[in-house]
Amino acid sequence: MARARIKKGDMIIVIAGKDRDLSKPRRVLEVYPKLDRALVEGAGIVKRHTKPNPQKNIKGGIVEREAPIHMSNMMAVDPESKRHTRVGMKVSKDGQSRTRIARRSGASLDG
Repeated sequence: MARARIKKGDMIIVIAGKDRDLSKPRRVLEVYPKLDRALVEGAGIVKRHTKPNPQKNIKGGIVEREAPIHMSNMMAVDPESKRHTRVGMKVSKDGQSRTRIARRSGASLDG
């Protein structure tokens, strides 16, 4: 299992699967590194049948929500060119800290 290079809050593009759209950047809502998957806003929509629960104020019926999609089906968005890019690591001069960079332009993806 490789280290996840995509983090919560990143902008990504879905490059494979039923939600593939190279022109629509989406936000990562949650990352599951052990499963190699991430929850992406508006991607991987599934339908769930829910029972009504008056205590939690939940109405019953069919609810649509996002399901996690695999990390291999997404790429980070380059902050400069707004296109998909691979993610690299840049180590500081003293070797104490690492920052994620976009391979396409070299721009920082962290903050």
